[in-house]
Amino acid sequence: MSLTRLIAAACVVGVWLLLCLWAWRRARQHDAQQAQALAALNAPAPDDTMLVAYATQTGYAESLAAQTAESLRAGGLSVRVAALDQLDVARLSGYRRMLFVASTYGEGDPPDAAAAFAGQMQPRASSPPAAAVTAAARNATTSAATAATTATDATAPALSGAQYAVLALGDSEYAQFCGFGHRLNDWLHEQGATPLFDLVEVDNGDPAALRHWQHHLGLLAGRSDLPDWQAPVYETWRLTGRKLLNPDSQGGPCYLLTLTPPAGQTPHWLAGDIAEIGPRQERGGALLAHREYSIASVPEDGSIQLLVRQMRSADGGLGVGSGWLTHIARVGDEIDLRVRTNRNFHAPIDDRPLILIGNGTGLAGLRALIKARRARGHHRNWLVFGERNAAHDAFCGDEITAWRIDGTLARVDTVYSRDQPQRRYVQHLLREQAGTLRDWVEDGAAIYVCGSLQGMAGGVDAALQDILGDDRLQALQHDGRYRRDVY
Repeated sequence: MSLTRLIAAACVVGVWLLLCLWAWRRARQHDAQQAQALAALNAPAPDDTMLVAYATQTGYAESLAAQTAESLRAGGLSVRVAALDQLDVARLSGYRRMLFVASTYGEGDPPDAAAAFAGQMQPRASSPPAAAVTAAARNATTSAATAATTATDATAPALSGAQYAVLALGDSEYAQFCGFGHRLNDWLHEQGATPLFDLVEVDNGDPAALRHWQHHLGLLAGRSDLPDWQAPVYETWRLTGRKLLNPDSQGGPCYLLTLTPPAGQTPHWLAGDIAEIGPRQERGGALLAHREYSIASVPEDGSIQLLVRQMRSADGGLGVGSGWLTHIARVGDEIDLRVRTNRNFHAPIDDRPLILIGNGTGLAGLRALIKARRARGHHRNWLVFGERNAAHDAFCGDEITAWRIDGTLARVDTVYSRDQPQRRYVQHLLREQAGTLRDWVEDGAAIYVCGSLQGMAGGVDAALQDILGDDRLQALQHDGRYRRDVY
């Protein structure tokens, strides 16, 4: 063998040895990191620590979990990050608030590393068929149903009192889109945890869905100025109308805003979609992180309309988004806007009955749905709406009355919390109309809820569970008949 070949062979062996050494050191480093992370997880967590867990196949979910933790820490929150394979029910029970970033592999399968955890995700107990649950709900009072549930399973769920949210990553070309994320979400609910907000689906890294997740992170962190993970791309719309809807109200001023599209463009959106606004602290100033608003109109109106309440902080300062739209910007000014598709809140295409429940500016999303239903000739619509005082806060009252008269709305129930000594809200009204609500659901109705996450959404969800039963309500959600746009 020539000297040249010997040198070449030695170089090959040397490179191979260096690669082996590098791989060995990487493995040792990974093992050390895993051991360190496991030790941190085993340490008692302070009460306010939030857990961010991820299940990843390619590393994308891990990256999003890191960005999620960074956003929460920017708001001063204490955060721990862990892979799902490092967790079990006992470790999860040590946290009061948990966020999960979960990839789906293939047709609804968990990522390989999360397979062991997925094996632990067994239902707490077998549930009766939905029909049996419905019959029980129809024939029993709420207290009797509650007693029956207690008798059936006296053991408190493992995660009772905890709160969670799931960012589900997937590919809509697969039949079981985001299947593992949905399965994880259902399992957490079965274990007694309650959602901080509804599951967010991400189709192939959809940036709009990730912006929606960021929006909720900002609410959790108490920060309205968290930067967008991706640079925003807006269209230039124009503020052409701003009408105060509630003069002399006990609540903050609420405005109906009209925004028209760029000249020559005919933008398209569907009832239920979201307008993302790029606010500014002053006219001509720099863009700030986006704000989300439910669209209150349909394309046939020729404009995007929003219901926006002017918010103020404890020190009296204007809210960033509402301040820009209701006070700083002037009618005629340009507004940076982009539409985000919100498939989970689109109106059903058939004529099934629709129960629309909301409060305050949540009427925006419901108004768009009613307009879409009216255009299709679907009139089996029941609106349940709550605000402060009938004399000042009957938003779009003339329009709603006209819809009631022409049959667009088969039924309207309103409740004004300050019009009597005992505070009453939409959830109280639902309980009072429990029999009617069950009849509508039995007739195939879907339930759409829009408005405040804190207070209203939770109260409505609890009322629906008591009226319909938890299993029945979860079945409605799986069938796409229980949908929410809450914030």
